[in-house]
Amino acid sequence: MRLIAIARLIPWGALLAGCNPDRAGERYMNPTEKVRAYYEKEAARYDRHIHLSEKLFFGDGRHWAASQAEGDVLEVAIGTGRNLEFYPKETRVTGIDISPKMIEIARQRALHWGRQVGLQVGDAQALSFADASFDTVVCTLSLCCIPDDRRAVAEMKRVLRPGGRLVLLDHVASDMILIRAVQHLLEPLWVLFHSESLLRHPLKLVREEGFEIEWHQRSKWGIVERVLARKPAS
Repeated sequence: MRLIAIARLIPWGALLAGCNPDRAGERYMNPTEKVRAYYEKEAARYDRHIHLSEKLFFGDGRHWAASQAEGDVLEVAIGTGRNLEFYPKETRVTGIDISPKMIEIARQRALHWGRQVGLQVGDAQALSFADASFDTVVCTLSLCCIPDDRRAVAEMKRVLRPGGRLVLLDHVASDMILIRAVQHLLEPLWVLFHSESLLRHPLKLVREEGFEIEWHQRSKWGIVERVLARKPAS
């Protein structure tokens, strides 16, 4: 606990000011625009950069997440479409992402896999769909970078039909004290250079939104979490 307290006291903002001149203009953007700007820059190299970390930490996570989907599916923050090859053929997939460039890469991937996917630029914190539009909502490796993750989970619930399924895969705040202390130390750097948090608690948010938890699992020192939940039927 002392390590966590020390990490919070370090003036990272002052120490790191000006260390990343390529992103200097982002200091005046709101959090959502900062995330959009980051992924617009990262889109072309995203798949290459994430490949190793996915292999080391998430294994078959994308396959697992997509295989839980049924019926009309919304993938929130679909990115470059890395889940598309794994969805059951009978599902009807819609995907949104904050970055137009990521959506374009996802569109090419959908063509490659022969999938009919409705893709559009959108904000997970304010989904453009009507209430109760989908049977399944999937979000993988993305709640970590959505500025208002609580609002995003609330929106996922809103667009789910009664009895619909929520599927989450992400890196989260570890439940192991020493690992979490390291995460606290790294957090300011991670936010600055990767526009995402290491300290999110998706399962807590899902429970607070009133979902029924069907199953959840932590792995990799408590850093990786998989969640299956249902919107109450009534």
